[in-house]
Amino acid sequence: MAARPTGISVDGGPHPNPRKAAEGYRLRVLAIDEPAAEVVRRIFATYLDGQGDRAIANVLNRDGIPCPSAHRREQNRHRLADGWQASAVRAILDNPRYTGYAFFGRWTKQEVLLDPEDISAGHAVRFRRSEPDRIVRSRKPAHPAIVSVETFTEAALRRRSRAAGGLSASRKLERGPKRHMKHVYALRGRVHCGYCTRRMEGTPRQDRIYYRCAARTLVPSSPLLRDHPTNVYLPEAAVLEPLNEWIGGLFHRDNRDSTVAALLASQGTTQGQQPREALRKRLADAETRLRRLTEAIGAGADPAAFVEAINEAQAQREAAQAELQNAQPPDALNEAEIHAMIDYLGDVGRTINRAEPEDLRALYESLNLEMTYLHEEDAMYATIRPGRRDCAGVRGGT
Repeated sequence: MAARPTGISVDGGPHPNPRKAAEGYRLRVLAIDEPAAEVVRRIFATYLDGQGDRAIANVLNRDGIPCPSAHRREQNRHRLADGWQASAVRAILDNPRYTGYAFFGRWTKQEVLLDPEDISAGHAVRFRRSEPDRIVRSRKPAHPAIVSVETFTEAALRRRSRAAGGLSASRKLERGPKRHMKHVYALRGRVHCGYCTRRMEGTPRQDRIYYRCAARTLVPSSPLLRDHPTNVYLPEAAVLEPLNEWIGGLFHRDNRDSTVAALLASQGTTQGQQPREALRKRLADAETRLRRLTEAIGAGADPAAFVEAINEAQAQREAAQAELQNAQPPDALNEAEIHAMIDYLGDVGRTINRAEPEDLRALYESLNLEMTYLHEEDAMYATIRPGRRDCAGVRGGT
């Protein structure tokens, strides 16, 4: 999706070149397309407020604002015009021409061989970003500015600092700035829509809380729109009681053995499986034995006398490697740890229905609760997969 300068070409009078003016050519200059320019200003302002590229694109799609290729369809017939994407927002934020100055040489054209071993196969044209020292800027403004140089520079510096922060900074950026929430959503980030698998967002209605998935936030050309209702609503009050009853039943003393077995199976482990530390020790012992046998042969010992011992050591090493590869993940719980976790929870069934929303949210997070709402079936599928890293905070959520 192109991010062209948000302007339209208008008549600027006779062409300054006398020959072209004599031939009837007219000078064409850029004038601001104000509706599109307002969107660009909004993108810069929203980005400086802490929103990321994807979050900005989602908001623009939700508000029904046409993307660049849909706004100027006559110039973008080759594009799908399927809504705002994060790449379009990124291209706008990286385009310095919105400051009113002309820039030349931002992209360089390169011809790349389709097959380096066969020149006759031809080549393809690729455009790549130029080095900063090869970009030329006009000394004076060449067209009306949409954003100030200061705003563009601040956005560019902030983008560079966030890029230096790595993946953790990007995750924070996509979520946007933290705000004080008037309402506490016990199932925040836990409920998925059965139509599109996206997370449903919490929304208050008078004194009740719902979780909603709106079709208008999907990309306009998405095939999911064919079956997705305009809005899918799930009332929180209708979910919490059966959900808490299910969780309380899982951790009841009468169901302890079946719950432990189910949690072990969900982690891909069995009760007789050796821990990773024991497998690593077996692997290290086999490698040490194999190394000593090899050193003995290198010192002059008869190789034939060590054939059987070397084969046995190699078999032990391969077996330990295979078992270690298929062993339980580092944060998985063994049977004893799951029993300890259940003891630490206490009587969940008796206390969970009296818990505050903040405590419920902490408990669901500790249990790694994930839910999928199937609107047509009026059913909810829920799973829990607690890990070792979550056990310390379980009691705080009950």
